[in-house]
Amino acid sequence: MNRFRRWTARRPFPGGLLLVLGGAEILVTMKAPLPVILRIGMQGLAGYLLPTLMVLIGLLILFNPTQRLFYSIIGVLLSLGTWPTSNLGGFLVGLLLGVLGSCLTFGWLPDQEPRKVRRQRRKEARTADQPPLAQAGEPA
Repeated sequence: MNRFRRWTARRPFPGGLLLVLGGAEILVTMKAPLPVILRIGMQGLAGYLLPTLMVLIGLLILFNPTQRLFYSIIGVLLSLGTWPTSNLGGFLVGLLLGVLGSCLTFGWLPDQEPRKVRRQRRKEARTADQPPLAQAGEPA
């Protein structure tokens, strides 16, 4: 489990995962045997091509994070393109997952130090503001 955590810490894992899940959800809604399926916009190739490319871009984000900015821009454009082509973007769920994953990827910083908990920051600030305690036997 420790190797997996180190691997995910060095890449925009949540963003790539959300983009993959968004594309997969749109593909599932395209093939769902529901009578409620909406057929809006272009049918055929574009309806299956855009979510498949979303999954591919999400995997590229996970396995090649150096090009994350380019992939995230392409990912958000593909996600927004599923609105008219794939059942309103997988009934909005896949569309929102794809856009959110792309935004998380775009905002990820690889060399950022880990964030500290607010309590820990306050504790460090309090100890820095207090004068050092006098040693035993020294006049105060």
